[in-house]
Amino acid sequence: MNRRYVTADVFTDTKFSGNPVAIVLDAQGLSSAQMQAIASEFGYSETTFVLPPRNPAHTAWVRIFTPSREIPFAGHPNIGTAFVLAEKAAMRQQPLPDLLVFEEIAGLVPVRQLKEGDTVVGAELVAPEPLTRLSQVSAGRVAACLSLTADDVLVNTHAPQVASVGLPFLVVELASRDALRRCMPNLGAYKGVLPIDGAVSIYAYTREVGPARSGTICDLDARMFTPRMTEDPATGSATAATAALIAEVRGLSELSLCVAQGVDMGRPSILSVKVDTRDDRAEVRVGGKCVSVMEGSFELAGEH
Repeated sequence: MNRRYVTADVFTDTKFSGNPVAIVLDAQGLSSAQMQAIASEFGYSETTFVLPPRNPAHTAWVRIFTPSREIPFAGHPNIGTAFVLAEKAAMRQQPLPDLLVFEEIAGLVPVRQLKEGDTVVGAELVAPEPLTRLSQVSAGRVAACLSLTADDVLVNTHAPQVASVGLPFLVVELASRDALRRCMPNLGAYKGVLPIDGAVSIYAYTREVGPARSGTICDLDARMFTPRMTEDPATGSATAATAALIAEVRGLSELSLCVAQGVDMGRPSILSVKVDTRDDRAEVRVGGKCVSVMEGSFELAGEH
């Protein structure tokens, strides 16, 4: 069977910036093992597989794979997938509804198209779960994971803690932009701390920021490191969890943040995140711009 794919860069409007994702548009019949092998072949932080929805009221059933495992939810893969589906539909002059709904392991994920005029330029999702706060880790142990010292870690707002709105991360605030720049994952220390409460990656951020792309001044600057000792250019699910955590510990019912990520690895990204817990809604949104980069196809028979 001929299977089409598209790659997109997410949280940017410039090709070869942001976070790349591969979207396999024709995934019917593929087994989990085949999807895992394809994700490994692409080698991106995530690859998505688009399947017909199990409930026809929804847009699609979307499965998300890293090079090593399937995950229940992620930010930039959902945003990139929604952008590509909407862009392709618009090209066929069969535009999709502004609000798309994806079926995923973590639950239903609503994703709204972002447009400039009639042109789709990105997407914004609603996290599938309210904030969950789990284990805390000492500043010294987290610092060792990042080749830093305990003095580089701030704990006055919150201790390093596992937080999730659909996918857990160990979230740590750093004291300075210089500390963020100096981060380097340490495999031995990682193995002593992670996994913990389902979290396998560390999301580090600082409130000491500089200008991002196009001179934009963001509220936070961040980096995210995986258990493969690789860095993710933009992490929507971790950004959403971190914003929800900050809002809760500060007692805020509303919070909007601009977050820069990927700067130190040469793939600058800008993420917009909003937290709204008024009227018990507990809603966290994260979004940004996208750009299509490559497309093609491959032949592979299904195993189902």
